[in-house]
Amino acid sequence: MMTDPIADMLVRVKNALQRRHTYVDIPHSGVKLQIAKILRAEGFVQSVDLVPQQPRSMIRIKLKYETGEQPVIRGVKRVSRPGRRVYVGYLAIRPVEGGIGVAIVSTPLGLLTDRQSRDRHVGGEILCQVW
Repeated sequence: MMTDPIADMLVRVKNALQRRHTYVDIPHSGVKLQIAKILRAEGFVQSVDLVPQQPRSMIRIKLKYETGEQPVIRGVKRVSRPGRRVYVGYLAIRPVEGGIGVAIVSTPLGLLTDRQSRDRHVGGEILCQVW
């Protein structure tokens, strides 16, 4: 049984990038789909599709590379974990890697980026950072 599905998602993406895969499939959940959509909106991945399968649907993330086969995603970090939750107010949310990266925050308004969270004056649980 998996105790941290978000960490599993991030590791799958990181491993696929290291192996220069064009896409990665991840078991579907609502939170993972929202994280993938934020990554697409922020320009870290090319596309996100829901692939219906039996017994469980999959999220297919098409990975993005720069010229020279360098992955756009340089690093990922799981911040809040099941064993150690990290909650912050909007004033304590800092830019990731000097503003190059993005933190994904679970707020009462749904999943937001660190910038959106500061703009809307709402804090929450920092799920992960991507740069």
